[in-house]
Amino acid sequence: MPHVETRDGTRIYVKEWNGGGRPVVLLHGWPLNADSWDDQALSLAAAGHRVLAYDRRGFGRSDQPWTGYEYDGLSDDLADVLEATGAADAALVGFSMGGGEVARYMSRHGGKGVRQAVLVSSIVPYVLQTPDNPDGVPAEQLDEMTVQMKTDRAAFFTTFLKQFYGSGVIFQSVSDEVLQWTHNLAMMAGLHPTLACAKAFATTDFRTELTAFTVPTLIIHGTSDATVPIDASARPAARGIPQATLREYEGAPHGLNVTHKDQLSQDLLAFLGR
Repeated sequence: MPHVETRDGTRIYVKEWNGGGRPVVLLHGWPLNADSWDDQALSLAAAGHRVLAYDRRGFGRSDQPWTGYEYDGLSDDLADVLEATGAADAALVGFSMGGGEVARYMSRHGGKGVRQAVLVSSIVPYVLQTPDNPDGVPAEQLDEMTVQMKTDRAAFFTTFLKQFYGSGVIFQSVSDEVLQWTHNLAMMAGLHPTLACAKAFATTDFRTELTAFTVPTLIIHGTSDATVPIDASARPAARGIPQATLREYEGAPHGLNVTHKDQLSQDLLAFLGR
């Protein structure tokens, strides 16, 4: 079953590793696809979990419709994937933008079929800097991202992904090959979905939805995340989610699923085993 058809007819590409155990559903970050989860998926499946990861609409091998890129539509896609795959009593794990899908699913769909939740480098609760969210990302910086993507998306991602992994002029946290692989994943998405989803994760305010998390929730975030600052995301999320546990990875960048992949896999397994 490589594809699931959603309520609006969009075909969503789903990868599955069946370890025979309780389902774990992995939601990828922007601007990537399900392949970005492969290291964790392999570890989880080897430990006996049934692992599902899918390409968000507009990304990877899924259809690229014109609409549906706001979080209501994206959470409906998640609901349709859960129903089609029979993934009940599941753990939802959202990376970066994917954290927003977890939050909206918990509020819009009542967390149906979910036993645990995990937010990794997540944008929840609110990315945009505002007077009452001073630690967020300035609107000017987000607007400049849009301009650069419209001008030369491939060049923008080359620079963006270095920050994503915390690489600088002197220190490089991942290999050139990893940067190229991640760039390839990013370029599989359509331009319109890429821009629409950037707007969604940058402007959606999830602060009132934190109490919708009614299950044990693990929050993992790097203290050196320059893409989604921890003071605007993980720390307030941990204060607002009733059953939250926050694990901060000292010095870790946004893309800690690669730079700290073994630590992340171990923490996921420990949490899922509770």
